[in-house]
Amino acid sequence: MRDLPRLHEISLVLIRHGLGDLVRRLGVASLLERAGEILHWGQVTHSAQLEPQQRLRLALEELGPTFIKLGQMLSLREDLLPPSWTTELARLRSNAAPVPFEHILQVIERSLGTPHAQAFVDLEREPTGSASIAQVHRARLHDGRAVVLKVRRPGIEAKVEADLRLLSHLAQFVEKEVPEVRRYQPVHIVEEFRRSTMRELDLATEAHNIERFERNFRGEPHVLIPHVFPQWTSEVMNVQEHIDGISAEDPAAVERAGLDLKLLAERGVDNVLKMILEDGFFQADPHPGNVIYLPGNRIAMIDFGMTGRLSLGRRNQIMNLLAGITRRDSEPMVDVLLDWAGAEAVDEEGLAADVDELVADYGDLPVKDMRIGELIGRITAMLRTHGIVLPSDLTLMFKALITLEGSGRKYDPEFVLADRLKPYVERALAARYAPAELGRRGGAGIGQFLDLMRAMPRDLARLLKDARRGRLRMDVDLKRLDIFVGKLDRTINRITIGIMTASVVIGSSIVMTVTSGPQVFGIPIFTVLGSFGYLLAFVNSVWVVLSIWRTRSH
Repeated sequence: MRDLPRLHEISLVLIRHGLGDLVRRLGVASLLERAGEILHWGQVTHSAQLEPQQRLRLALEELGPTFIKLGQMLSLREDLLPPSWTTELARLRSNAAPVPFEHILQVIERSLGTPHAQAFVDLEREPTGSASIAQVHRARLHDGRAVVLKVRRPGIEAKVEADLRLLSHLAQFVEKEVPEVRRYQPVHIVEEFRRSTMRELDLATEAHNIERFERNFRGEPHVLIPHVFPQWTSEVMNVQEHIDGISAEDPAAVERAGLDLKLLAERGVDNVLKMILEDGFFQADPHPGNVIYLPGNRIAMIDFGMTGRLSLGRRNQIMNLLAGITRRDSEPMVDVLLDWAGAEAVDEEGLAADVDELVADYGDLPVKDMRIGELIGRITAMLRTHGIVLPSDLTLMFKALITLEGSGRKYDPEFVLADRLKPYVERALAARYAPAELGRRGGAGIGQFLDLMRAMPRDLARLLKDARRGRLRMDVDLKRLDIFVGKLDRTINRITIGIMTASVVIGSSIVMTVTSGPQVFGIPIFTVLGSFGYLLAFVNSVWVVLSIWRTRSH
């Protein structure tokens, strides 16, 4: 196993932080020991005295970028983890010590295929930012324009890919061997995490994201998206326009510049809501560090490595949830949550009761008193209670909304996200029933129906051909099949005994009509046999009735 040394390293880090139990329970210890690797169980640091969630955070920080990002992703999953764990994992940071400039320069020149001086002048040695995947350096083009170079850390890809392989193997093992975890779909969660991380590693993907945001905000005079220079962009580097302004992390500087804090908060929120609810493509981490304020109360957004996508169907589900609360109608909300549950068995009555309680708490609440972060917390807690896993594309959206609400209130204490959200919901719901939209959906439905009609003769011919060749097969996967089979078995037994009882009654009646033949104590033998048959039929009838009564009472 090529990743065995890394698995050994991970295990030692977990043991040092008092998480050796986890190494044993996951079966990693026995695997390493069979491979001849030695685990030092006694090398436990002082962190072993801390709470389990604190120990896990420290271990993830030591394990590097992949595990830090995994922890950050899990910090968003309040549908899977209790708040004490998500709060602790949210403290994870992706900051990292800078890579020496000489190593970064090698990456830049390999990407360009030429000496850097042919493209850039005044390339700064000191990075303006250094994170776990990339670091940023300023430079100028030969025409004088200021740019920033985002460069991937050398060697990071191989290490991340090895960690992702190990996580995939681990998720498969856990899903197979730990039944109580299976419903949370660890394989699916790790696969989503793998795709997201690989997208972040490819800096050309971020450049494409920026170009898409640029198109989406074209014509918006108060929004600036940095221009990307595709001629110098590759998977290890992208080059963007440098934007000079005031960071949203510094409200005092914003105020000194004479900018309108309240207007900036409203515009910033509207930008993100447009991305989420109208475009279905959004910056997943809209914290103040990724926002720059410019003269004229304009807003620039930077860092598009992490993005979220929402299909039209998913956006409609969100609208149904929000509309259900504002209209005090819990039924569409329950339908959405059951759709998220998929094939998993859910206590529908219990879920409906919890949704009714949520609607009662928030339905009559004035918009100015509604806190979206609290509402999201209630929804995710309800999902966790009922064992429903939040769709992965919604975790980033929920994170963006919570970050947005906090940022808005930082600039305007009276800011209410629900107030800004309401017009978007109303417009979206009205648009569903606009004549143009109804016509579009009707046309799409007719098109699908015609496609189905065209395909039906061919599909039916194939079905009949398979049936003639004896190759027709039907796979049926029934949940709790053993219970179903048990009930069916008992039902068949009752029917069988009922038929036998009826046969005995009929047979006994026929036998008792015969008066000739031998006698027992002066009674014809056939009368005795018939009476015995009636008695047996009576006992069988009583057994069937009692069996049915017991089943109904249970």
